[in-house]
Amino acid sequence: MSIKRNYFLLCLVPLYFMIMGLCLQPWSEIMTGLGRIMMEPDFLITDYFVIGGPGAAFVNASLVTLIAILILYLLKMNITGTTISCCSLVFCFSLFGKNLLNIWTILMGVFLYARYHRTSVKRYIYIGLYGTSLSPIITQIMQIGDLAVFPRLLLCIVIGNLIGFVLPPLATHVSYAHKGYSLYNVGFAAGIIATIVMSVFKSFGITVESRSFWATGYNQLAACMLGGLFLVMILLAYWHERKQLFTHYRALLASPGVAGTDYLMAFGPYTTLFSMAVNGLFATAFVLLVGGELNGPTIGSIMTVVGFGTTGKHLRNIAPIMMGVFLASLTKDWSIQDPSAMLALLLSTNLAPVAGEFGVIAGLIAGFLHSSVALNVSVVYSGMNLYNNGFAGGLVAMFLVPVIQSFLDRKARARGKISL
Repeated sequence: MSIKRNYFLLCLVPLYFMIMGLCLQPWSEIMTGLGRIMMEPDFLITDYFVIGGPGAAFVNASLVTLIAILILYLLKMNITGTTISCCSLVFCFSLFGKNLLNIWTILMGVFLYARYHRTSVKRYIYIGLYGTSLSPIITQIMQIGDLAVFPRLLLCIVIGNLIGFVLPPLATHVSYAHKGYSLYNVGFAAGIIATIVMSVFKSFGITVESRSFWATGYNQLAACMLGGLFLVMILLAYWHERKQLFTHYRALLASPGVAGTDYLMAFGPYTTLFSMAVNGLFATAFVLLVGGELNGPTIGSIMTVVGFGTTGKHLRNIAPIMMGVFLASLTKDWSIQDPSAMLALLLSTNLAPVAGEFGVIAGLIAGFLHSSVALNVSVVYSGMNLYNNGFAGGLVAMFLVPVIQSFLDRKARARGKISL
């Protein structure tokens, strides 16, 4: 297919949610809601269903995603699994943190980095789009009441550009630390940057109070929207590849899913589409079965599980991780229905390669550990890194993977020159 047709197909999902959004609220309310979304502080957890209404939240997420797709199209990027997973992550967090106003300075910093090194921005554009996870910092700077508007705007541009400028080298470096066992690599790098930025802010007396906006009462509506979308994806995949679909899907399930995997290239669009839809149905059903809420953050997180079905996640390696988080909730002093726990349940699947590579028990342990880290680590950057589970997952992978490998290969390591 032509590149135009491929990009048109990529636009169908955000267009679907935009149409749903336009049906949920009158246009006047959507415009008012978009204004609130752009002006409200965006650090975790800020559900845009609460801030602007579900219609405005879907329109904002769809527009931001369509802008990301347009940037990729203008750069003539080939559509790969990374393209889809990146756009899914943009959509996800545009339901609770990213908006039409706060993403630009970080992207500008990545463009400046490419220009400084006299290389194509195509090398770093995915890092730039992922790196908009730090957009709440930009919004927060605009909320500093002691400064006039122009100094705040100037500070937004400077800090946003600096964040975008340091993201590419840092994201490349930290990937060696977890060796691809955390799929949200930029989230790990963003957590480091957010920690440093917020430490500097606090030293100047700029503090952030914790908050939690979490919508309830949308389960039936959201379940129908998501279920309908995933069933259409399954039917489409089966219609085009029914003879070998399940054979290819079994082969896909055998993949560990370590970062760098591209199911779209390896298994083709229809097997990958089928796997993505199965991921989505499983994640949605899991949320409903444990009594969770389907709202902006959880719908976005489910779509992240779906999108990363092109680059590492599948039913066999996400189920143990999610079950590990659920089992943790039975033993700890928080409930699985709590907002942060629900996000940890869905986004812990960034550790899917651990289960894919080392098995179910390792996956359960990874999910169990991740739940504790994810629910506590955001305090160091006051919720300013939207990819909190990416940072937590990176830490868990750095800790857990070497330990597992040392048990699996203890004799070889004992004979080696490097001390355990």
